[in-house]
Amino acid sequence: MPEPVGSAAANPSSSPSTSEQPSRWARFGVLDRVRVALLLIGLLCVATGLLPREQAADNMRRIGPLLLFLGSVIVLAELTRQAKVFDVIAHRLAILGRGNYPALFGLCVLFASATTTLLNLDTTAVLLTPVVLALAAPARIAPLPLAMTTLWLANTASLLLPVSNLTNLLAADRVALDATEFAATMWAPQLVSTAVTMLCLWIFYWRRGRRDADRYLPPEPVRPENPGQRALMYTTASACVLFIVSIPLLGDHIEIAATLAAVIAVGAFAIIDRRALRWSLIPWRLLVFVVGLFLVVPTLSRFGLSDLMHALIGSDSGAEGAYRAAGAGAALSNIANNLPAYTAGEAVVPVENRDQLLALLIGTNVGPIITPWASLATLLCLEFCRTHGVRVPMTRFVVTGAILAILATTSAVAALLVLG
Repeated sequence: MPEPVGSAAANPSSSPSTSEQPSRWARFGVLDRVRVALLLIGLLCVATGLLPREQAADNMRRIGPLLLFLGSVIVLAELTRQAKVFDVIAHRLAILGRGNYPALFGLCVLFASATTTLLNLDTTAVLLTPVVLALAAPARIAPLPLAMTTLWLANTASLLLPVSNLTNLLAADRVALDATEFAATMWAPQLVSTAVTMLCLWIFYWRRGRRDADRYLPPEPVRPENPGQRALMYTTASACVLFIVSIPLLGDHIEIAATLAAVIAVGAFAIIDRRALRWSLIPWRLLVFVVGLFLVVPTLSRFGLSDLMHALIGSDSGAEGAYRAAGAGAALSNIANNLPAYTAGEAVVPVENRDQLLALLIGTNVGPIITPWASLATLLCLEFCRTHGVRVPMTRFVVTGAILAILATTSAVAALLVLG
């Protein structure tokens, strides 16, 4: 953003000294360096022939539509947040709960689950988490239950639609299911996973013994301050609705719906509040991370990773193979990260073993809640907790996450095998 007149830019004596310059680079954190390094390593693998260029090109063609979808949906969600759509909904839900914690719990679960399912788990992590944490102070609500609700449901509520998670898009492409068919297959695992998550959330974080009050204070509603803000709020909300309604209509081309909705939101801001349109809206960190993974993981698979994953997952097409795949996916997600865990596992699951592949998907979606780095959504939620001064006891986080991961993963796989 440009410096105002009379600021340091116009006053040489107040300009930052050389010793202060590194603080600007501090924004390029450790994770950002890891993502860029991953991309450079991947490009080096292609340049040296460790990964054949034909295979690399095939991978890039496969993830091209996914990258367009990810970039578009996160731009849409960020502009929707700036238009205060999420703030309005969160405050209205708290008002609707009328100070009753069980009612607020159900409404928060519904809000976080719907955001994850319809707009992607990273939307829940990046945009919904700071909104609910900001809601805690005016409503005098303990922030930790709100934080854990968004953190857990960002992962465990990401099974229903291809748009809910990048791994879902990969799996849907692999088993040739459009959005409607994918939902028809995964509705039971999603229902069971959400129910188990609700049970664990209430027992570990929301029940009276885990919070410090019987009731909370309903906050004041959030209202647009002027006609321009009102127009932005209604336009971006309408763009989100258009995107959601288009999901079952466009089948395999959901990136078109996301791009169209993002263009509508960008157009509205270009007319009313052009200052909000910045290059930083584009989620380059996530895109760089995904491209790097799809170059590095296939390279590692050619040099031993595939053998390891095959030994862990096996090739059984029945219940045993499904549970082995889910367990391997969940374990590797918490050791490394869920996206490389899925891509490495997908490479060794036989094409005809649809249930085994979807069980692997369940493990890599529901399981990454034990370690802080298990999924990008988990990592982002914890980072927002840190910046908002919300302490997450790590021992409690790991133990309760392990219990939920085991219960939700095994239950969801059972639902897949029986009803999927």
